[in-house]
Amino acid sequence: MGMMSEFKTFAMRGNVIDLAVGVIIGASFGKIVESVVNDLIMPVVGRIIGKLDFSNLFVALSEPPAGVPHTLDALKKAGVPVFAYGNFLTILVNFVILAFIIFMMVRAINKVRAEEPKTEAPAATPEDVVLLREIRDSLKARQA
Repeated sequence: MGMMSEFKTFAMRGNVIDLAVGVIIGASFGKIVESVVNDLIMPVVGRIIGKLDFSNLFVALSEPPAGVPHTLDALKKAGVPVFAYGNFLTILVNFVILAFIIFMMVRAINKVRAEEPKTEAPAATPEDVVLLREIRDSLKARQA
């Protein structure tokens, strides 16, 4: 039973709970950002630049069998080895766009945080300083 209580202590530490919450929120946030990129930004970029889907760019590394269409899916189903660099390019472009969006979001959040007024109370005067001031004031009163 000692190992179970030790595991419970480990699992209930703040760092583990914070990490779990961060992973869950991160996964959800990742889906939101992925949707923003795929559903909102990429169609606009594709409209402006043209077709931005490189996923069908590939080089067949061996001769395809007769009658197999020269498409990536058909060649993969036929077992032909292909160097599919187009899918990598598409994922790379999506990553760059996604990284830029996240950078802009973090930048905006940092700007908002910097603008928030800091309402820290002034630090309390240490007791020895207060005592020394009282002594000083009483000495001044005696001299006057």
